[in-house]
Amino acid sequence: MHPEFEPVIGLEIHAVLETRSKMFCDCRLVASTHEQPNVAVCPVCSGMPGTLPVVNHAAVEYALRVALALECEIATTSIFARKSYFYPDLPKGYQISQYEQPLARNGRLKIDTSQGEQTIRIRRVHLEEDTGKLTHLNEDGETYSLVDLNRSGLPLLEIVSQPDMHSAKAVRAYAFGLRSILRYLGVNSGNLEKGFFRIEPNVSIRPVGSRTLGTRTEIKNLNSFRALERGVTYEIERQTELLLQGKDVVQETVGWDEAEQATVSQRSKEDADDYRYFPEPDLPPLVIEQDWVDEIRASLPELPHAKFKRFQAEYDLNAYDAGVLVADEAVADYFEAVVAADAPPKLAANWISGELFGLMRQQDVGIEQLNLPAEDLAGLIKLVDAEHINQNTAKEVLEEMLTSGESAAAIVKARGLQQISDPEQIAHWVQGVLLGNPNQVAEYLGGKQALSGWLFGQVMQAAEGKANPRLLRAELDRQLEELSEGR
Repeated sequence: MHPEFEPVIGLEIHAVLETRSKMFCDCRLVASTHEQPNVAVCPVCSGMPGTLPVVNHAAVEYALRVALALECEIATTSIFARKSYFYPDLPKGYQISQYEQPLARNGRLKIDTSQGEQTIRIRRVHLEEDTGKLTHLNEDGETYSLVDLNRSGLPLLEIVSQPDMHSAKAVRAYAFGLRSILRYLGVNSGNLEKGFFRIEPNVSIRPVGSRTLGTRTEIKNLNSFRALERGVTYEIERQTELLLQGKDVVQETVGWDEAEQATVSQRSKEDADDYRYFPEPDLPPLVIEQDWVDEIRASLPELPHAKFKRFQAEYDLNAYDAGVLVADEAVADYFEAVVAADAPPKLAANWISGELFGLMRQQDVGIEQLNLPAEDLAGLIKLVDAEHINQNTAKEVLEEMLTSGESAAAIVKARGLQQISDPEQIAHWVQGVLLGNPNQVAEYLGGKQALSGWLFGQVMQAAEGKANPRLLRAELDRQLEELSEGR
């Protein structure tokens, strides 16, 4: 980033509220992208004349859960409005949304950045319906588009931040933190690839010290957090270069081109007046009773940021380990169950974020689908901590636990994998390896220190992986030191 300029970034996030039915009709929510087109469509969500919308009660409840988790002010009365624009995937010619009187305002979300904790202000949280989906085709030289209305009318929650972010990393932290909250609340899966969680940054540049916002661009087509960070970084650099050349930034919507790793212009950016908002005549004001708000507030779970702070304080974890664990509520719960079974917290965090995450990626499953009760992993960790088995043996035991379902202790006993810590036996193995490899020992004594690792591996191989690595290292260093002094 050029020292003369400062990026200013706000985010609009659209999250599909994963209720059983759509926002204003009884059509089921289609969660799979493999469904046949137009199988969850009715006269209401296809915009047929004479149909009347009915608000989805569960969607309002989900929206309130999110707004309260973000510490927003809840409006006792909010108004649905018609947002008019014309596009093939919008069959009514308008989208039912909220504008002047949204469901909630003035919230906040705390994020952790390299500069420390930062609070991002939430401008508004409001309900609306989703549009349909266009598929653009080119066959035999003919270009055309197909419309799928399965997505039309899905309940959407739009969460708009204030322009409080000044780096791509802060943007990523905010978006990731918000997704975690939605997943903890059970209202959204956080799936970017399916479009259930859509992130649209608004990026502008201004001179350092200025309070006036620059001309902004909105980035679309971001289907991963990596694309989000790269897209924002690219747009910051692009706008900065324009300003350095004395050129103007054009207010427009740009799309992220993954193949080119660049943003491309899509259309001029609309202002609110372009949408001709006016109150939806077919829906009465949405009135929220305070008792319902209080009931929902009382039902909220411990949220990710609070859990993140508690894990650091209660389990003495660093920020990285705590962040990895609380990103997924199921993982956080599993970690606490492992610790409750008397596994040391730091070792439990290492095993979960290391070996277990690796297995989850291999099997493409969540932690709850792994065939490994928390008590069994705790048993394995305790064997390592007590130096009954070493780390490498423990990894072998873990693999067998997943296939056989047996406990770590039973596998270690049946296969004779108990770690050997007898000093005389370890000294014997070390001496044997040093005597059997005189050339390598001579090179080590001549200054090739890296051979110490190779010699360590040879001793461990002679011990069939059962030697206590801490004692083995100390004994190897001792015997090598004696050889060095005797030269």
